[in-house]
Amino acid sequence: MHFTVHNYTFEAVIKVVKEKAVNKYKDSSDLEVLLEISKYDSRALEELYDRYSAFLYTIIQKIVSSKERADEILVDVFTIIWRKIDRFNFKSGNAYAWLVNIARNKAVDYLRRSKGLEDSKYTDDYENYYILPELSSIIDPLDITTAKNIKSSIDEALDLLTDAQKYVIHLAYYDGLTLSEIADELNIPVETVRSKVMTALYKLKDNLLLGAAE
Repeated sequence: MHFTVHNYTFEAVIKVVKEKAVNKYKDSSDLEVLLEISKYDSRALEELYDRYSAFLYTIIQKIVSSKERADEILVDVFTIIWRKIDRFNFKSGNAYAWLVNIARNKAVDYLRRSKGLEDSKYTDDYENYYILPELSSIIDPLDITTAKNIKSSIDEALDLLTDAQKYVIHLAYYDGLTLSEIADELNIPVETVRSKVMTALYKLKDNLLLGAAE
């Protein structure tokens, strides 16, 4: 499968830039790398790929399971980043959240379509609305290094949730189910689902804060 980005396939762009011995963006921040991608510098795209591809692949495969599909979706994700970099809110400063949410949303979209839960035509407008995240500027910026450093804290916070709380978060985040679909799955009212999801998220936040205070 090939994807064209400004008259070059994604694979061709990555192949060419990886042949360069020196990457001048190695020490640049994620935000600086995205800024260079906005100027269509393929070396910056290669640097972003090196930093995030393994991490994003892990998220994608956890959602779609199939290695072949995960490979294809990962290519889709970086193609979207290249094509839609102008839609990134640089004022938010949150490159990590933008990239992770694109990967998650793209994988969930595939999953929902494969299960017949989504039949909307995949258009440019659809992609802008459902795949590309709108990030709030009040969210604390995060980069891949920091995210890796706090992963154990997040895992510990998740472990403190009840099985029911973990399950509703999984249904919403990894299965991509809407509140009404979760209600059908669990055979409970939508408002009860809403309450369970919010309770689980607040509990997760409390667990994270508790871990940070220790």
